Amino acid sequence: MARRRHKRKSSHVVIVTSDAADASTRQFRIRMWKVRAFVILLSAALGAAAGYIIFLHDTQAQEEDDVREVQQQETIQALEEENAALQARIDELDNTVQILSNTVTQKTESESSLAQQLEQQFIPTEFPLTGAATFEEAPEGDPMCIFSAAPGAMVVATANGTVSAVNDDSEYGHNVWVDHGNGYVTIYRNQGEVKVKQGETVRQGSTLFLIDEENNRLGYQMMKDGVYIDPMEMLAISG
Repeated sequence: MARRRHKRKSSHVVIVTSDAADASTRQFRIRMWKVRAFVILLSAALGAAAGYIIFLHDTQAQEEDDVREVQQQETIQALEEENAALQARIDELDNTVQILSNTVTQKTESESSLAQQLEQQFIPTEFPLTGAATFEEAPEGDPMCIFSAAPGAMVVATANGTVSAVNDDSEYGHNVWVDHGNGYVTIYRNQGEVKVKQGETVRQGSTLFLIDEENNRLGYQMMKDGVYIDPMEMLAISG
């Protein structure tokens, strides 16, 4: 029968000496399987330590990411709230601006309407007498309307203005000139007592003469920029 070979277990001897005079020598026998086991255990320990360090690093990084994400969310939420507040303020200001704009528009329109009304009051379009009257046009000379009114009527200014002259009139007794300040001048001729004086400011409808049985005729004339015009054309404008 063949002999069974026994596997020899190898080992290593570590000799430790000292440089002292009486130094002794020590020998340590180390088997290879123990060395290998030690290397494996050491590698495993180092690997576990490295893995643990990596795990701690990843965990810390994840926590930092989570903190940053929370901070970003809080920042975004704060910005959204601030933006909502600003938008509300903008809407409020827009509403205020709209109200002010409407107010200014209404005021402008009101002032424009008032200015037109005031301007209209200086344009001689009103009837120069209170009450009814008949009229005829002067047959010759400068355009003139001759009105015949009932006693008790009044000769009135046809628009706002200033009395520029009060004169005697050879045919009608007296004449009153009213300058309306816009190129229009109106002339009123009547025999009655003059109720205004030169330089006096009159308003539309102010009394210039009183009509009675002896002076029921009114000669009414109008000038525009120094030229006589037909008064009835202006009266027709007023309706």
